Amino acid sequence: MSKTYTQYVDSGVSWLGRIPAGWTTKPLWSMFERIKDVGHPDEQMLSVFRDYGVVAKDSRDNLNKTAENRNIYQLVHPGWLVTNRMKAWQGSVGISGLRGIVSGHYICFAPRHDADSRYLNWLFRSAAYTAGYALQSRGVRIGQAEIDNDLYRAMPVLLPPIDEQRNIADYLDRETTRVDTLIEEQQRLIEMLRERRDSVWAACVEEARHLGRPAAVRRVIESIVDGPFGSSLTSAHYSDEGARVIRLGNIGVNEFKNGDAAFIPLDYAKKLEAHTVAQGDVVVAGLGDDKMPLGRAAVVPAALGPAIVKADCYRLRPNERVGAGYLAWVMSAPQTRSQIMMLARGSTRARLNTRVVQQVEIPLPGRDTQDALVARSNAETANIDRLIAESERFVELARERRAALITAAVTGQIDVRDIS
Repeated sequence: MSKTYTQYVDSGVSWLGRIPAGWTTKPLWSMFERIKDVGHPDEQMLSVFRDYGVVAKDSRDNLNKTAENRNIYQLVHPGWLVTNRMKAWQGSVGISGLRGIVSGHYICFAPRHDADSRYLNWLFRSAAYTAGYALQSRGVRIGQAEIDNDLYRAMPVLLPPIDEQRNIADYLDRETTRVDTLIEEQQRLIEMLRERRDSVWAACVEEARHLGRPAAVRRVIESIVDGPFGSSLTSAHYSDEGARVIRLGNIGVNEFKNGDAAFIPLDYAKKLEAHTVAQGDVVVAGLGDDKMPLGRAAVVPAALGPAIVKADCYRLRPNERVGAGYLAWVMSAPQTRSQIMMLARGSTRARLNTRVVQQVEIPLPGRDTQDALVARSNAETANIDRLIAESERFVELARERRAALITAAVTGQIDVRDIS
């Protein structure tokens, strides 16, 4: 059981709660000076990430493009506090360990203190402080909130004595490295298991190729529809109940993910009846990434009720030549994913449209053979999927423990002074 401090006092801050006696707080403005130093286009690009803090931008995947005019970017130095004003409430805050330039929309502060920068980085990136940023942020639009500058400047910075700051930083550097190593090992295992699953899956698809002739998707469906375009369907139309809206997050790899449900009123759904979905249809994802591939497909389950597809989701209605389960299975298969990526090339962002989906070629054995191949493939990959799920759960729990450990240490919920 973790050791705690012998005496605690009220911090006077609702989201900090009780803190060890002898710890103090100072307002942010007394420790940092806001500076906007632009006009350094040749410096390396940095970015602040929720999961990594301030790092070189090209070291992590980042969908945000660098502006052509790099003179508008701000120069920061090691020890500077960098805050993404629109994503502070998500944890996109950190003390930079690098010299470089960051977005002109960030808030940058030069240090005017003698505190330990490593401790401050752990503190500002803790779950406790992320909750504080959320309280100081104001909604701009759905899913986006901007931190209030005046409230942020007055934010209390929790400061143990300097020796304890260093102890806490040393402890967290060491313990999080251990957790990160375990997570990396599990992620490598997950990748190996996925490769094994894909190998088994691909072998079954190759067997289907030997047992049937190839056919374009357009030959095995009655119809295909996209979701409503543009402003015809936005989150502003959502309601607590009504017709289900099938979104990209609901389309897994040969799996319908029933969580994250969204609805629109039934009367509005009638206006969008051209985009309706029924039990036994197959839905295909028109956008994807490394984890959720482009073109993945799933069978629409029974008891879903009235439903429509959203933009970038395609509804396929199989004809008598193909079973829905087989169509979703073969569309999601490794070989088909590769084919889809080839067909989707040529745009700035790989995506599908109804024309491309209809061009995809799949092997087409008889219906009985289709059912048998899907059943065998699912049986052979079920144990692998179970191991993947267990490893993913381990990673999730390890990340939760890591976050809890950081918050506990920087807020004094545990005493790490004597832990070597």
